[in-house]
Amino acid sequence: MSGAEDRARRTLTEAPADLLVDRLAGELLRSYGITEVELFQVDYRLSALLPLTEGEPIEGPGHPAWRCFDHQEPIVTERTGYLPVSMRGDRRGVLRVSPVPGDPAAVGELLGVATALGHELVAVNEGTDVYRAARRSRRLTLAAEMQWELLPGRSRIRPSFSLAGQLEPAYAVRGDSFDWSDDGHRLWLSTINGMGEGVQASVLTALATHALRNARRAGLGLADQAALADQAVYALHRGEQHVSALLLELDLAGGVMTVVDAGSPRLVLLRGGEVVEQPLEAQFPLGMFDGTDYREQQFTLRRGDRLFVLSDGVVEATGQNVRYGETALDRFLRRTGPMEPLDAVRSLIGDLRAFVAGDLVDDAVVVCLDWTGPQP
Repeated sequence: MSGAEDRARRTLTEAPADLLVDRLAGELLRSYGITEVELFQVDYRLSALLPLTEGEPIEGPGHPAWRCFDHQEPIVTERTGYLPVSMRGDRRGVLRVSPVPGDPAAVGELLGVATALGHELVAVNEGTDVYRAARRSRRLTLAAEMQWELLPGRSRIRPSFSLAGQLEPAYAVRGDSFDWSDDGHRLWLSTINGMGEGVQASVLTALATHALRNARRAGLGLADQAALADQAVYALHRGEQHVSALLLELDLAGGVMTVVDAGSPRLVLLRGGEVVEQPLEAQFPLGMFDGTDYREQQFTLRRGDRLFVLSDGVVEATGQNVRYGETALDRFLRRTGPMEPLDAVRSLIGDLRAFVAGDLVDDAVVVCLDWTGPQP
């Protein structure tokens, strides 16, 4: 690491939470002669790169900023550089700098600085609303605000897996959500849908999410996690409200997937270019009855397998009185094979928006998981 890159990184760690880009711009001017610095964050719909301060949103897919975001590599054109801002696979946006130094080594250093900025954005997120507010092209509903605050991120990459998810309609989602965590040996993934509308649905989803996290962090198995969340929801609503959930636990070394289906969305496997719906043992949603006994089932993934978790809102999306349907869905999922999980998720959501000619009316959640197998 060069002295200039080290100073830029140190500037970020020492900057006030709301002034990360401002202080970074000053250091890049001193060290690299860069006079223009702007952060573009991807919005909640994954459809626009929004400037932190001034300027127009970037929406065209052929723009260098989008090529940088999509391919996660620096793009330099006419001495303007676009650098991916991400944190452990969670793509936050793009840093635009100009003029870019002619030395290729400097571009590599700036890439490291942009990655450091991604980490700092996550670190300061709880202490300021500056970056959250700049990520939205319109106001979020209260229910959507609650749902997005629950999420662990939008994408995640480790040597043994890649993972991404998206909620729709992004600015007005109600009950659909997802959650994940990993410890290097196992990956836990859940999709959750609280019944009802608006804040009622988001409150139910939040209760179930926190109950599942509490059980998971206590070291309970998947069936016991479901049972604890079931008891938490039932104790509050006595069966009048419930939550549909799919709980998954993946052994990252062997590819064994453990599943509890509590009234869940579809689980679809893409293997060798073929789409197969994974059969699941349907069990009662969380909180429907008192003391439900949940059972686990297992199947084994192969290297290169891709799993999609899809809520009913995907298949049942309707445009001009015609359902999107399983045939169109299967055909589109096969086309996602070469894409990274976040790109696959974004492409599917984009296809749904085009089909309905706007935002989805019903909630939809899409999660994509690639298992690449144990790495040396």
